[in-house]
Amino acid sequence: MSHWATKLPNLEPYLSNPRIAAARDLLRPPRLDPRVEQVLCLFLLYYAAQYVLRGWRHVRARSVVGTVREIYGYLHGLAIQLLLALPSSRRQLAVELAKTRAELVEKLAPGTYPGVDISPARELPAVGRDRRWLEHEWDGLKKLERGDVAEGRVSGAVYHGGDNLNQIINEAMARFIVTNPLHPDVFPGVRKMESEVVSMVLKLFHGDAGAGTTTSGGTESILMSVKTHRDWARAAKGITRPEMIIPSSAHAAFWKGAEYFGVKLHVVPVNPVTRKADVAAMRRAVNANTIMLVGSAPNFPDGIIDPIPALGQVAKRYNIGLHVDCCLGSFILAFVERAGLGAGLEPFDFRVEGVTAISCDTHKYAFCPKGSSVIMYRSPQLRRFQYYVMTDWAGGVYASPSMAGSRPGSVIAGAWAVLNHIGIDGYTESCRTIVSAARHFATTLPARYPQLCILGDPRLSVVAFTAAANNALNVYALGDALSKMGWHLNALSQPAGLHMAFTRLSAKSVDKLLDDIGAALKTLTSDPPTDGDMVALYGLGQTSVGPHVVGELAATFLDVLYE
Repeated sequence: MSHWATKLPNLEPYLSNPRIAAARDLLRPPRLDPRVEQVLCLFLLYYAAQYVLRGWRHVRARSVVGTVREIYGYLHGLAIQLLLALPSSRRQLAVELAKTRAELVEKLAPGTYPGVDISPARELPAVGRDRRWLEHEWDGLKKLERGDVAEGRVSGAVYHGGDNLNQIINEAMARFIVTNPLHPDVFPGVRKMESEVVSMVLKLFHGDAGAGTTTSGGTESILMSVKTHRDWARAAKGITRPEMIIPSSAHAAFWKGAEYFGVKLHVVPVNPVTRKADVAAMRRAVNANTIMLVGSAPNFPDGIIDPIPALGQVAKRYNIGLHVDCCLGSFILAFVERAGLGAGLEPFDFRVEGVTAISCDTHKYAFCPKGSSVIMYRSPQLRRFQYYVMTDWAGGVYASPSMAGSRPGSVIAGAWAVLNHIGIDGYTESCRTIVSAARHFATTLPARYPQLCILGDPRLSVVAFTAAANNALNVYALGDALSKMGWHLNALSQPAGLHMAFTRLSAKSVDKLLDDIGAALKTLTSDPPTDGDMVALYGLGQTSVGPHVVGELAATFLDVLYE
């Protein structure tokens, strides 16, 4: 025995004490039956394998480089959030946000409107006001609108079919102002009109054997499609962890739908030159949990049509859904062949095998009243997964076809009237006018102003442009300069750019827009701006703290709208 060992106390009497031995036995983990241990090990291995499989699918969908960038972005964002949480940063941010809020209030919700006589009405009046008061207020509120819309200076937003058409819409809506399609037995006329609106749109998109419903707009149509494909995949394929694959140019409503309905989203970058969906990359992202792909015809940012036939082949091969977002294309793309402008365009509708759903906004280029869209499916069986049915409600059996319960039958009546009044010949001519103007703009702009270039090859109504390569032009400053001249173009990001969605109104002003762009470019050269709404907001978005602060600014903007 070593020298040190002789100095250790003798613990044997202590450890042999019955009380100590009993306590030691209590602390010793119980021995499990070997078979139980094997089952537990299998469970642990199963869950470990599940996490490994999910991780592998994620990396396969995003690529190794993309995954590394994603991790870096997450860590970078976390670091920025920690910095913004510091007391000094919070104080500075609060000061800047308060300043921005005050500017928004002054611009959007001022206490008074100089030159316009209108009264505040923030509380319910104790005594009802007469019609003369209402008409006075209507006149004042109407004066707040800018004349830029009528002059064709607004990108999209207002899809005006003409004053005569507006009179028809007003009369149709007035006749059915109190109707509600939730009660088809009470309002059978509205039921008939709704079914006919859906049928007319289905036939335009070669969906004679398909089915659909009306919705309140493109966002609801897209939400319904995500919900439908999720529920179909759960029933038909047992998918409980649904995933959706979209190009980065897809509409924001797909992000919203993924968040609302618990669908994991894989966002695949588009081809940087053509701006089209990268079909090979989207195919690589498909796995056993994929419920649907998305293609746009065209997309909102660039006005580019994705390769729908190629996406259809992928969808058919893997037995998954393919939603074609034609909300913006609507009655432009559906009529471009009839207008003689369809050369070189691929099929995009139910003629393409693999397409399972299409959304079409009739309140855009069909000129129907706002709040009118149609979601279409390849079959009535697929549409069933959109419905909500409750059989054991205390109020009786409840069933609704879409998000809303009660809906305004007046909007359906207005849409039905417009579709019947304009007809194929009217929509064909409208398509020809709008697409010709957009193509003229896309051809002329880079020829006249080499410091600008067109994004992709837009063939329909939307044209996006940015600064040419190796040009230091701040395209957001150009957008601000055009705003001061009365134009309202959409600002884009990734890459920074502007776009113009041509309508019947703005098609008449295309040459004026080209001239004003030239004047704005000269102004930027001689007197570069130091501020501006687009420069401030979208320029901030390009910085490291931008995404975090811009989100707060957007929420503040929404708050101000209700003040």
